[in-house]
This record gives sequence, C-alpha cells and structure tokens, in this order.
Amino acid sequence: MTLEALRERTDALRAEIGRTVLGQDEVVELLLVALFARGHVLLEGPPGTAKTLLARSFAAALDLDFGRIQFTPDLMPGDVLGTSIFDFRTNNFVLTKGPVFSQVLLADEINRAPPKTQAALLQAMSERTVSIDGTDHPLGREFIVVATQNPIEQQGTYPLPEAQLDRFLFKLVIDFPPEDIEMAILRQHAAAPLEAGLETTALAKVLDAAALAETRTLVDGITLKDDILAYILRLIRATRESSEIAFGASTRAADALAGATRASAALSGRDFAIPDDVKRLFIPTLRHRIVLGPAAEIEGRSPAQVLENILNQIEAPR
Repeated sequence: MTLEALRERTDALRAEIGRTVLGQDEVVELLLVALFARGHVLLEGPPGTAKTLLARSFAAALDLDFGRIQFTPDLMPGDVLGTSIFDFRTNNFVLTKGPVFSQVLLADEINRAPPKTQAALLQAMSERTVSIDGTDHPLGREFIVVATQNPIEQQGTYPLPEAQLDRFLFKLVIDFPPEDIEMAILRQHAAAPLEAGLETTALAKVLDAAALAETRTLVDGITLKDDILAYILRLIRATRESSEIAFGASTRAADALAGATRASAALSGRDFAIPDDVKRLFIPTLRHRIVLGPAAEIEGRSPAQVLENILNQIEAPR
C-alpha cells in the first residue's frame, strides 16, 4: 500500500463515520491518528453529544471484532476480563472470556467503575495482554480502547488516576455542535426510523485487520528529523518548567506525541512530519497528562489554555 492509497482509505473511513456523526471532523481525524499510531482514546463531553455513537460508528466502519462494556459502580474486574469456571464434565477450568477480548473495545462511562475495575484495563491497554489465573492471554495488535466519560455528573463516579490516563494517547473533548449542524442532525433523524441502535447498521466496512497492519507498516516507515524531535522535546520540557503546571509531562508523553506525529504525517499523504503536525496534536496528547498548579486552578484556567500558552511561547522550527 502507498501513502496515496492510505489517504484514499482514510477518506473512505471519514466518509462512513460522517454519515452518522455530523460536525465532529477533527475528533474523527484524531481517532484515525490514534488507530494508526496504536493508541487509545478517551472521549469526554456532556450527555447527548454523540460520544457513544461516535465510538460505535468508528467500530462499525472497521471490519474488526467489537466489544462494549457499560461501566457501572458494581462492575467487577472479572466482568471485564473474564473468569475461569470449573467444568465438571472435564474436571478442568475453562476460561470464559470477557468483553475485553475484542479488537475495538468501547468502554462506556469508564469513570463510573471503581478503581479496581478501571485498573483491570491497565495491562490490557499498555501491553495488549491480560493475565487471568497466572496465564497471559494476548489481545492482538489491533486492540484499541475508545472510552467515554461524562464530566458533569460527578456523583457516583471515580476519577481516572494519572497512571490510567497516561495509557490514553488522546483525550478528546466533545462539546455541543453549532446551530446549523444541530439542525442537520435533527433533519437526518426526522427521516430515519425511531428505533434506537440502527444508526450504524448501514455503514460499510472500510478497513480490516490485514489492511490495518499494512497501513501501520507505512507509519512505521516514517521517521522524524532531529528538528521535529527537538521541537517536541522543548514543548514537553516547557510543561515541567511552567509556573502554572504542578506536574509536567513525562518522557512517555514525548514518545506518544512523536508517534502520533508520524501517524498524522502518513494520514496527510506525507513521508515526513512538519511542525503543524506537532502543534495540532500537542493539546489532545497532553491535556490529560499534566496537573495544573494552584494558581492556574484558582484563576479557572483549563489544561488546554495553559498548553496553548506554551505552544505560543516555544518557537517552531522553520
């Protein structure tokens, strides 16, 4: 597959997802970057902003096994990973696999599960392997988690710890659409059956596991020049030196940003990265990996605003 063929394939993916999710072009683009960069994505937004529909549409456009977990306060790790059950017919334990054994996993309202259950996903997201009763079970190279969370209702939720947040390549914030997009959504739904869950059934499968592996090989072939790497490093180190940030980004965050930059270049049909790739990905990659200082919190500044200020201060290579 060539870079031009990759662009055509991703254009088809965007078009299919765009049939059900309107007005979220940038979020869809970053979902695709995460897919090819082998990263996971956290979608955050108020109820009714199509977070779950976006994740379902993303999975529907991929010819990959899909799993869904509705996180609740009483969800246990075994409900996510699976458990071994004794079979009296064979006198052996048989593994009953949980929904994590899929290629695209929708973790819906992930912050509603207790920390023990959230941590059950930690190894799966980091190593694409789960350990059950001392045995490792690989999940496959295609495994990707698309998680959603609601930032408004905090009662009965468990904020994700920094160690788990760091496993997400991007945190994407979804807001209410503009008026014209909202009207287009209403028109689309007004002409569709009222039965829920049918939106994604007509979406075509654009990318299968073999094609995904082929496209990722193209991404692996893209290397970053030293000026781009130095720019990434200056941005990361600036988060550690900012008076508005109590805890800055780690080396893992720098590596994640570099990997996403390579994938972004490939999706743009280029075999080289440019500073604009880094600028576009900096805030989605870092907003969940920094901890604001007391002064920034008192002033009501968001992580995105603080990171935007750093972007404006650090000179990009020419």
